[in-house]
Amino acid sequence: MIRKAAASDIDAVEKIYDELHQAEEEGTTTIGWLRGIYPVRATAEAALGRGDLFVLEEDGEILGAGIINRIQVDVYAGAPWEHEVPEDQVCVLHTLVISPRAKRRGLGRKFAGFYEAYAAETGCTELRIDTNERNLPARAMYRSLGYREIDVVPTVFNGIPGVNLVLLEKWIG
Repeated sequence: MIRKAAASDIDAVEKIYDELHQAEEEGTTTIGWLRGIYPVRATAEAALGRGDLFVLEEDGEILGAGIINRIQVDVYAGAPWEHEVPEDQVCVLHTLVISPRAKRRGLGRKFAGFYEAYAAETGCTELRIDTNERNLPARAMYRSLGYREIDVVPTVFNGIPGVNLVLLEKWIG
């Protein structure tokens, strides 16, 4: 089940962030995030406050989370998007996380499917996502779901310097 997060979910979301940071530090995954910088508990708390944090729950356990809104990252401006649409028709998925405990169970795809349906239901015609160039599994998943990589932009991303941010889009209009 994927649903809007509640305040009682923040500890579980923070735990997933920590698990992913640990996996990156151990070299078992490459996402490009840094512990203590991004994502952190405040990332989830801010999204909860805006009402755009969603969690994936299975058998009473939070195994994933993501932020879905219409807030485009600053580097999106001027990108060579194939579809130029009004801002209120663009839906963005940020900070999709799946617990390493649930690896290879298709939960990332499930969350992406929810994101697409949610966007369509809220009147959006254009989907946008970004990911670190180093995050090869995410890039492969998004490509397999029909997202097109339109640019790679060097940036400081959420306080992390030297990130090459891959911009992806999918037209659902």
